[in-house]
Amino acid sequence: MLNLILAAEGAHHAAGGGSPLDFNPLAYITALVVFLIAFGVLAMVVWPKITKALDERSAKILGEIEAAERSRAEAEAAKAKFERELAAARDEAGRLVSQAKADAQRVADDLRARAETELQDRLQKATAEIEGAKRAAVSELHARAADLATTVASKILQRQISDSDQQRLVEESLKELAGRRN
Repeated sequence: MLNLILAAEGAHHAAGGGSPLDFNPLAYITALVVFLIAFGVLAMVVWPKITKALDERSAKILGEIEAAERSRAEAEAAKAKFERELAAARDEAGRLVSQAKADAQRVADDLRARAETELQDRLQKATAEIEGAKRAAVSELHARAADLATTVASKILQRQISDSDQQRLVEESLKELAGRRN
């Protein structure tokens, strides 16, 4: 506005006006009226629009700041929830690993116990089979020895031995064999 007044005064000088100290109230009043009208238009029309735009921008910025704060708070809550869930998952995984180890140990112990029981059963069966085979072999050996003794005795005696004689000779031979074995 001051530029406008100075420009009007400069134009006044150029038009052949007097010295710069000459006072022309009409020019000043006109300048003042123009200034007041311009100020009034600016104050009534432009300034409210500018103020409204600045308020809207301020509200938008505040809204964005609040949204950013909410987002940050939500992110922190999500992070905390994730960390809790991760810790729970780690605990669960540790528990499952421990349980799996315990189950594996239990199964291994059970298999070892079954293997030992089965081994003992097989050992007992084998021992029983060996004892049975031994008794059968000894019985067969006694029977052959008795037959051999009978054959030898009949050749020696050159006669036929009766069944009772044969039984008596078998028993005597068995007693002799048992006595030699001990």
